[in-house]
Amino acid sequence: MNPLHSLTLGDLVREHRRSWPLATAVVDGDIRLTYPELDDRVNRLANALAAEGVGTGDRLLWLGQNSYRVLESLLAAAKLGAVLCVANWRQSAAELRFVLGDLEPAAVLWQPLDGVADVRDAAEKARWIADGDEYEAFLASGAADDPGSEVDPAAPVLALYTAAFDGSPNAALLSHAALIGHSMSLALARQMEPGFSYLNSGPLFHVGTAMFCLATFTLGGKNVFLPAYDAPEAARLIEAERCDGAFLYGPMIDALVEAGAGHDLTSLKAPPGHAAFDAMVTADTSPWARAFAGYGQTEVGGMLTYSGYGAGGIGSHGRPSPLVQVRVVDPAGDEVPVGEIGELVTRGQHVMSGYHNRPDLTAAKQAGGWHHTGDLGRRESDGTLSFLGPRLRMLKSGGENIYPVEVERAVASHPAVAECAVIGEPDPTWGQRVVAVVVLRPDTAVAAAELIAHCRDAIASYKKPARIEFADAIPKRGYSPDYDALDAAYGGGGYPGS
Repeated sequence: MNPLHSLTLGDLVREHRRSWPLATAVVDGDIRLTYPELDDRVNRLANALAAEGVGTGDRLLWLGQNSYRVLESLLAAAKLGAVLCVANWRQSAAELRFVLGDLEPAAVLWQPLDGVADVRDAAEKARWIADGDEYEAFLASGAADDPGSEVDPAAPVLALYTAAFDGSPNAALLSHAALIGHSMSLALARQMEPGFSYLNSGPLFHVGTAMFCLATFTLGGKNVFLPAYDAPEAARLIEAERCDGAFLYGPMIDALVEAGAGHDLTSLKAPPGHAAFDAMVTADTSPWARAFAGYGQTEVGGMLTYSGYGAGGIGSHGRPSPLVQVRVVDPAGDEVPVGEIGELVTRGQHVMSGYHNRPDLTAAKQAGGWHHTGDLGRRESDGTLSFLGPRLRMLKSGGENIYPVEVERAVASHPAVAECAVIGEPDPTWGQRVVAVVVLRPDTAVAAAELIAHCRDAIASYKKPARIEFADAIPKRGYSPDYDALDAAYGGGGYPGS
């Protein structure tokens, strides 16, 4: 890629220190940094990492809660040609060990959260740098001069692990060009302007938060960080920092309504739909809010389509980002006629480079020069798109994607379990709850609570079953569980896209 016609994330922070020398870049507790101050720290961290041998293609891992250091370490990786992975710190020890072994990071930037220190042996060759005094001392050891490394804008810079749709998670690799392209597409849909202030109140290992953080940075805006969601602190920060946007959904909004009494939250622009909240904030009239959100996935940087670009149209999920193409294809890869169901495939600027360490999966996903989403959709007669659901069944609880195969494997690893099938039960607060239908081995017995506790040790707590149903047999369709029959028998439903 010709450097005359392209930019990296490192180039953006270099330009922001010139164009926005007085603008606040990050707020995190008592920390407030302008863009020049942030860039100085980025340079020091990059140079300190380079002295440890970190360079092109090497991986860094952030293992902790939200922090301005996530953005700082991403930009340091950007200036070195390295890749930052933001890990889900809520995962079980077994899941974290998998990530550490799969990623093989050169350095791990970590916080002393429960269980994290116990998995250090899974990446013994990595340089482990504890958040706080050790991190600051390490950063200070690097020079403030820009490292000036030559970095390809098409090279990956961010890795985010997807949910385990095939039984184990995969790290989607997103390039500088992809992230900048997606940021501008999202900014257009949300009508973000330079100076936009965003409250990072959702987890940064989730693309739903990360994409707004990066769009805010791309525009030279202000990123405000909450380590984890706390409604009273969120209300205080929205008022104090005049936040324009925040990562919020259902229960988080309910808590913010209760905590926000007496605070001025009018700077926050949000889609209407919650009467008490609507009265506290300003209505967002952008395409993003006119028909909220759209369809997306980590592998496309966040959003592939925006519902607001088709508001009032036939399709439920609008039209694509201006920087991608979308087709609906049959199993042979041929485009299906308008109105027929097929797999959504895409190509364009903010599609991932591939998966880390998964050449076969990457090749399959990118067959024919298109990214195969694994999701079913339909092109409507007015050109809009409807997302209908994943080819592989998926649950969604509290904003998190949960794939039944991963939960089924965790349940089935208990010695008393012969078979297991997982469905989603509609829940008014969380969207869905995980329900496991279990067949026990002959002459065995186990309590539901014991199975749930067993899962808690194997997978993240939010993925564990909320309810266990014991059965004599699991209905089958061929060799696979008949999930439709299970839904009918045990109250399943509410799946994404349904």
